[in-house]
Amino acid sequence: MLEIILCSLVTVLPDYLYRRYWQGKRIGKEITLYSVWFELRFGIIGCLMLTVALITMIFYYHPSTTSATLYYRTVPIVPEVAGRVAAVNVELSATVKQGDVLFRLDSAKQEAALLTAKRKIAEVDAAMLSAQADIMKAEGQLQEAKGALQQAQDELDTKSELQRRNPGIVPQRDIEKLGVAVAGRQGSLDAATAAKQSATIRLTALLPAEKASAEAALAEAQVDLDKTFIRAGVDGRVEQFGLRPGDIVNPMIRSAGVLIPQGAGRIALAAGFGQIEAQVMRVGMVAEATCISKPWTIIPMVVTQVQDYIAAGQFRGGEQLIDAQNTVRPGTILVFMEPIYKGGLDGVTPGSSCVANAYTSNHERIASGKVGAFKSFALHVVDATGLVHAILLRIQAVLLPIKTLVLSGH
Repeated sequence: MLEIILCSLVTVLPDYLYRRYWQGKRIGKEITLYSVWFELRFGIIGCLMLTVALITMIFYYHPSTTSATLYYRTVPIVPEVAGRVAAVNVELSATVKQGDVLFRLDSAKQEAALLTAKRKIAEVDAAMLSAQADIMKAEGQLQEAKGALQQAQDELDTKSELQRRNPGIVPQRDIEKLGVAVAGRQGSLDAATAAKQSATIRLTALLPAEKASAEAALAEAQVDLDKTFIRAGVDGRVEQFGLRPGDIVNPMIRSAGVLIPQGAGRIALAAGFGQIEAQVMRVGMVAEATCISKPWTIIPMVVTQVQDYIAAGQFRGGEQLIDAQNTVRPGTILVFMEPIYKGGLDGVTPGSSCVANAYTSNHERIASGKVGAFKSFALHVVDATGLVHAILLRIQAVLLPIKTLVLSGH
């Protein structure tokens, strides 16, 4: 309607003024309700053609969309293990900090495993004390074996020397017995040495390895016990948290709830523009938006990202071939817009539906002097028509609460 009014000012109105003051035709006389078309046909045709051209230019170079939403990411509250809820620490709706315990699962099994691991470490510590005693015992046996061997060797050497000096004074049988005794004492010494080495290896290598394994089992049991305490991963707010003691939660089937991170949905506005505007949308374009949750407010914004893919064309590999006619609705160009001024989205509820406009600016091209006079004038016209869309957005902002509350029939 606004475009028709503007176009009529330069088409229908001059046509009427020409016929009224140049040709002398008067309303109600020569210009009647039945002769309007014949008398003002040039102005009406020009108005319609100019209106269509103006609307096409405005909506192409200054695109608008009602598919704009403050999307926000939610974090599912999912335990790493399945179990029965033992206690819930937050209400149905609550603000939480990172690390706060949201709820706790039944941990009897994990506590038993933790206690078993602690007892195993205590058992290994006791075994290390026993191994130290075994080393001391082996040391004493080693000293005893050394003494017995030395005594037997000295006696053998003495009698062998006597036999050498005075053959026949010492029976040969005694010398042989002493040789056998020395060999036996040497075997006892080797056995005592081996026993000491075995006790030493058990104390310095085997038992420390067993203790390390027990400590690893203790750490694993502690991790399993910690998994029964489900904590908030980020600062945020828990909403509609209806979990209660006795409920069963399973990470593969059922999550416990959702956590909305702090500041989610308060950074950027995601808007879907028609595919025909793919060549127009650029990063850095000035934009405006008005949202239902914050009526009668125009939020200055800027385009920060233009998604280079249309979601309607995505597919997953499978056993079925793609049929193009199954894509019923054409996808949109997803554009992310952020407020120009800090706190621009304050007061806008995340998830709110919005209406957004983006405006093409050719100021830099015109100021560069690289375009001709006619093209420069055309670019000025394109930029100037953005005012019409800005006016339309403000009209929408004024009428949006009325349309929602009165004309929607609710």
